[in-house]
Amino acid sequence: MNVRIGFGYDVHQLATGRKLILGGVEIPSEKGPVAHSDGDVLIHAICDALLGAAGLRDIGTHFPDNSREYKDISSMVILEKTINMLNENNYRVGNIDATLCLQQPKIMDYIGTMKEKLASAIGTGAGNISVKATTAEHLGFVGEGKGISAYAVALITGND
Repeated sequence: MNVRIGFGYDVHQLATGRKLILGGVEIPSEKGPVAHSDGDVLIHAICDALLGAAGLRDIGTHFPDNSREYKDISSMVILEKTINMLNENNYRVGNIDATLCLQQPKIMDYIGTMKEKLASAIGTGAGNISVKATTAEHLGFVGEGKGISAYAVALITGND
């Protein structure tokens, strides 16, 4: 059995009047990400970690931000397509650990639902998905409320 680890990162500028969707969950907020898709930084970081672990390049390679096909696409669809790519290459997800970085709003009450939605799309148990959140202590673009970012690490297994 082959065990592989991948790392993912995503960042988006925030703007007033945009929806904030994280982990497939819409969260009430005055601001949301400026993006070609729905801008779900959590899912984008997870997809990059999964694709990287499998040696399948990055999310931009498979879902370019200049393609009309992916304009306003749900990131849950991107995640499902990513999982299909892993399955086609005989990889399975072991676990994912992710951290969201945002100053506002507080998202603790939504993390359980995020984990369930992510686990369902990935085809694993919610216990294999960790989602955490932190502020930037009012420092930098995240701390000033100008942006949002996410980091993810994924472990996958496969037979080579």
